[in-house]
Amino acid sequence: MLTRAIPSPPQGVWQLGPIPIRAYALCIIAGIVAALLLSKKRYQDRGGDGEVVYDAALVAVPSGIIGGRLYHVITDHDKYFCDSCNAVDALKITNGGLGIWGAIALGTLAVALYFRIKKIPLGPFADAVAPGIILAQAIGRLGNWFNQELYGYPTDVPWALEIYERVDDSGMLAPVTGRSTGEVLATVHPTFLYELVWNLLIFALLLWADKRFSLRGGQVFVLYVAGYTAGRFVIELMRSDAATHIFGLRVNTVVSAVVFAAAVLTFIIMRARQRSRDTQSLGSAAIERSDSAAVES
Repeated sequence: MLTRAIPSPPQGVWQLGPIPIRAYALCIIAGIVAALLLSKKRYQDRGGDGEVVYDAALVAVPSGIIGGRLYHVITDHDKYFCDSCNAVDALKITNGGLGIWGAIALGTLAVALYFRIKKIPLGPFADAVAPGIILAQAIGRLGNWFNQELYGYPTDVPWALEIYERVDDSGMLAPVTGRSTGEVLATVHPTFLYELVWNLLIFALLLWADKRFSLRGGQVFVLYVAGYTAGRFVIELMRSDAATHIFGLRVNTVVSAVVFAAAVLTFIIMRARQRSRDTQSLGSAAIERSDSAAVES
């Protein structure tokens, strides 16, 4: 018997009259609010109009939710399209299931298109919002805790997570919407917590690196992608929930590896180009000073 373990919440949904209050949705909303506030300040510090952040959010949030849900449904289609499945469940995002890859991809594409139409430089904005995005992801992972999902293999480490049996008012099993009976079904690796902590570390890294190295032109965003995928690759290897496999690996493991490699290569190229531009600028400035001194003499 474990002497210490992390308990799961007894329930993740509360009824306010006829309205279900879902912790998963509240965590996502809290993450979005935190990202907006931080991103607005960072964008203004870069000389941007803070209101643009809210305008972009109106484009990014719904696009991200749609993209995240599409990715989840496509990669876990067996959960929604089978003989005993109800396809309508594919639309129930409050029950959990948003793929970050689809959310970032479609959200970024939508914002890029919006900025192109408005003729606003995308790089400074991307750098401003990157820390806020991963902070929002960290907060959103708490929703998985309430839903008792995305956990790892059984373990007896002191920080193991207790998974409870949950039932509805009729006594039927209801892992997401039900209430705990107090029976512990398993103690597992809290991979949601591992990712939460990793995201916070990358959040701190982005703030430090941005200030220390004067990253610009989208470099902070690319560094965010590289940092996040590095941790996600390792964490995916620890998860035990059902998932689509490619080459014998979970699909998210493969995607993490591919996106990480692409992000690292992109970051290296971007840094090299920035150093080249900086060198040219210094050279041009030196020539101008020399010419000016010659004229004065």
